[in-house]
Amino acid sequence: MEQPKGVDWTVIILTCQYKDSVHVFQRELEVRQKREQIPARTLLLAVEDPETRVGSGGATLNALLVAAEHLSARAGFTVVTSDVLHSARILILHMGRDFPLDDCGRAFTCLPVENPQAPVEAVVCNLDCLLDIMSHRLGPGSPPGVWVCSTDMLLSVPLDPGISWDNFRGARVIALPGSMAYAQNHGVYLTDSQVSGVAFFSVETAEHLLATHVSPPLDACTYMGLDSGARPVQLSLFFDILLCMARNVNREDFLSGHPPEMGQGDSDIAGYLQAARAELWRELRDQPLTMAYVPDGSYSYMTSSASEFLYSLTFPGAPSAQVVHSQVEEPQLLGAESSVVSCLLEGPVQLGPGSVLQHCHLQGPLHIGTGCLVSGLDAAQCEALHGLELHDLVLQGHHVRLHGAPSRVFTVFGRLDSWERRGTGTYLNMSWSEFFQKTGVRTWDLWDPDTPPVERCLLGARLFPVLHPSRTLGPQDMLWMLDPQEDGGKALRAWRACWRLSWEQLQPCLDRAATLAFRRDLFFRQALLKARHVLEARQDLSLRPLIRAAVREGCPRPLLATLDQAAAGDPGVAARALACVADVLGCMAEGQGGLRSGPAANPEWMRPFSYLECGDLAGGVQALAQERDKWLSRPALLVRAARHYEGAGQILIRQAVMSAQHFVSTEPVELPAPGQWVVAECPARVDFSGGWSDTPPLAYELGGAVLGLAVRVDGRRPIGARARRIPEPELWLAVGPRQDKMAMKIVCWSLDDLQDYCQPHAPGALLKAAFICAGIVHVGSKLSLREQLLHTFGGGFELHTWSELPHGSGLGTSSILAGTALAALQRAAGRLVGTEALIHAVLHLEQVLTTGGGWQDQVGGLMPGIKVGHSRAQLPLKVEVEEITVPEGFVQKLNDHLLLVYTGKTRLARNLLQDVLRSWYARLPAVVQNAHSLVRHTEECAEAFRQGSLPLLGQCLTTYWEQKKLMAPGCEPLAVRRMMDVLAPHVHGQSLAGAGGGGFLYLLTKEPRQKETLEAVLAKTEGLGNYSVHLVEVDTQGLSLKLLGDETST
Repeated sequence: MEQPKGVDWTVIILTCQYKDSVHVFQRELEVRQKREQIPARTLLLAVEDPETRVGSGGATLNALLVAAEHLSARAGFTVVTSDVLHSARILILHMGRDFPLDDCGRAFTCLPVENPQAPVEAVVCNLDCLLDIMSHRLGPGSPPGVWVCSTDMLLSVPLDPGISWDNFRGARVIALPGSMAYAQNHGVYLTDSQVSGVAFFSVETAEHLLATHVSPPLDACTYMGLDSGARPVQLSLFFDILLCMARNVNREDFLSGHPPEMGQGDSDIAGYLQAARAELWRELRDQPLTMAYVPDGSYSYMTSSASEFLYSLTFPGAPSAQVVHSQVEEPQLLGAESSVVSCLLEGPVQLGPGSVLQHCHLQGPLHIGTGCLVSGLDAAQCEALHGLELHDLVLQGHHVRLHGAPSRVFTVFGRLDSWERRGTGTYLNMSWSEFFQKTGVRTWDLWDPDTPPVERCLLGARLFPVLHPSRTLGPQDMLWMLDPQEDGGKALRAWRACWRLSWEQLQPCLDRAATLAFRRDLFFRQALLKARHVLEARQDLSLRPLIRAAVREGCPRPLLATLDQAAAGDPGVAARALACVADVLGCMAEGQGGLRSGPAANPEWMRPFSYLECGDLAGGVQALAQERDKWLSRPALLVRAARHYEGAGQILIRQAVMSAQHFVSTEPVELPAPGQWVVAECPARVDFSGGWSDTPPLAYELGGAVLGLAVRVDGRRPIGARARRIPEPELWLAVGPRQDKMAMKIVCWSLDDLQDYCQPHAPGALLKAAFICAGIVHVGSKLSLREQLLHTFGGGFELHTWSELPHGSGLGTSSILAGTALAALQRAAGRLVGTEALIHAVLHLEQVLTTGGGWQDQVGGLMPGIKVGHSRAQLPLKVEVEEITVPEGFVQKLNDHLLLVYTGKTRLARNLLQDVLRSWYARLPAVVQNAHSLVRHTEECAEAFRQGSLPLLGQCLTTYWEQKKLMAPGCEPLAVRRMMDVLAPHVHGQSLAGAGGGGFLYLLTKEPRQKETLEAVLAKTEGLGNYSVHLVEVDTQGLSLKLLGDETST
């Protein structure tokens, strides 16, 4: 099922306890907007709760007021007006209370999951999951209004929760199967434990709620009331705001009750709360409250229990560890049912079953046993762990600010410890008495002497050193308690000498900005190692999400340096690494600065290009990086730099494809007489499957397989060349639409006239390249053109080429034309080239010409009949051809059912080629999967030919066209789509030839000899342009080469 379109939120608000955290969490929301998790137009607000304990209800009212205030200002009002709520979609997310297992709270607890579809790579926090659920599962379909969601739970909701919003009004609570413990403390909607921390208020109900912000004592729930000196009041979202709307609740019971979160000790403010509840009853009682139950969903409240937390972050029964956004040198040391999130593990780091590592850079040897949570440690702290084996412990490194100064603090507690159990509690999984006896610590070290024994709890115990008088703190300042040594009390004295805080006292000192910065830095450290490993191991894994992450979070330079190192170190991955650099530069331009495709021959870049051309890869990469630094200042320069990096990649592709020269050989034969024409003629080709897999670098990185047919068009072989020797030491070139009609004539008297052989659009460039690739002319020679020709041949050459097909036909014209030109030239020079050698010679010529391109066109046109070309995933690039045997009479049947329709549209494959190469080098998952499918589908198509089944071949064509469109989006013009729709009832299958975008459409008709019928069908269709229908038949001859006066084909 496709994910529904996400909610286009007007405002998203994140409420938090601490004033110092507001700017930190505001940035986190903005980061998620940059990652495309939140719509670009959504207003993002991190809002401090007016008081630490205003409760979920007070925080909701305050957040609603802040949202209305901002929307009112945006709309041009000078006072808060509820009118701005009428079309607004508001999401309020509550951070909730402190969480002993993550310094940034339950919302930013990282989960051991990855989102492979995410456009930007990032660790997944609970907040991200809740945003996704609210935006794509619970939110879609709901009317404008206000959603409120707690972030203190792990939520699971099916793609379609089945909630009806027809004629909805009032408020609605979302119920899911959950635990009774959570229900009792956070709101029960029905019996059978159906609870959740999610509620929705219609616009009308939200307006009524907003109206209470000016009414005492509810005004004290908002910052406006507190700024006006009002006495704070604590409200529950469920037991105050929602409960007053519930059926079967009478006014007296409602006013006399108090929410569980208020506690018994707050009875002195019961009267104040009763007045607040009376105001809520008056304003909201007439609003209907309904419940939507999602039976297939679930939630798990994130308690402060380490055991429950570990259970939720591991995968009971999993045979191996869950490793997410982490680089692990020795993964075999990770135990089953464990998880590793955003870590860098170097050397032997052993992790026991059921344990969790988060945000750690660890260097072995280390042994972390079963039931442990270790987070926030860097390599500097690893020495303290050497020789220890941890079990059932939580070890955390914290970033704190003490009187404004940044510092690190380390805490340890037991998996089974309870933070709030009083009197009979435990520490390090042992009773207090056992702990005191083992360590020498005394009660007065931890609690004030006047604290009664029944009031003593772990939360208030001053256990954790935050400052030592003479040295930096480390984990050893806590870990000594696990196994006190016979050191004469040295460790105990050092611990007592420290300034220590309890967990409760530590919370306001936590530096959440530094914590998140540390996590981000560690994420990118492991990500850079991942990027290099993906390239060097030649993995089909896309780096584009990682590239976007590095650019959007402000650290592209380390990634560029890593890509440079990968490119300089391994010729096999250099081209892909340079393409990734181009992607980084393109991403830095942020969609500005022009199109990615464009020229790449600026003189400033010629020095680095020259290193690459000479084979100095390391020097070339270094020179590219030096030049790149001058082009980073604005989008237009970034885009141009990206084009030149792609140009550098093309040099490396060209060198790889040049390896096909290994398979080019000639045999000496008798020179034709001067003036005697050598004529080469060829059919066109039609590709039936596998196209794009023959294109470098896919041809040698993936391996290619293409099934093609040599075809005559309207009974003619439309492509040819002829060559002869002439007495003048010159080159006479001519190009035309027919053998007897030359439209362009060029004479080359000197080597200067040949210098544009590598500029595809220069007049006669292909013919000039043919002379160079045939070895007749050497442009780098000290000898002049005249001297070279006279010395070797006693004169010059005349070369004509022709194609009766329109430009951009998609029938392989330019490659086949290159083959005929080379064949004719070599024969005129007294050499004979075998067809397989000629296939590789054309690959070489097209690289010299700089058009690139694959091998399928020359295989399709130079070799006769129906065949499959193959190339292996290796260098040197070698193409092998297999003839496909079909049932007797099938070729004639095929001829009767195969037609060509010229669409009247032309498009250069090169425009499409650049996009395809960019997608391949980015290893976009859809493109990689499609490329493998193209190769696999070729064998299925060959089998359809062997069976002689037209319907099967039609299915192959239909599949193939879908594959082409996936490979090169934009290759199907609207006029062509219209034409294909009109023809669909009459054909088994159809596809545009070649890369698509225009040219010829070929189709297999259901009935034989349908040319006139289809012409009549097309004639009745408006807006098709200058089309024409042509007969086509399989050519069983392939390349023919003859000397005029000698009709023998060779």
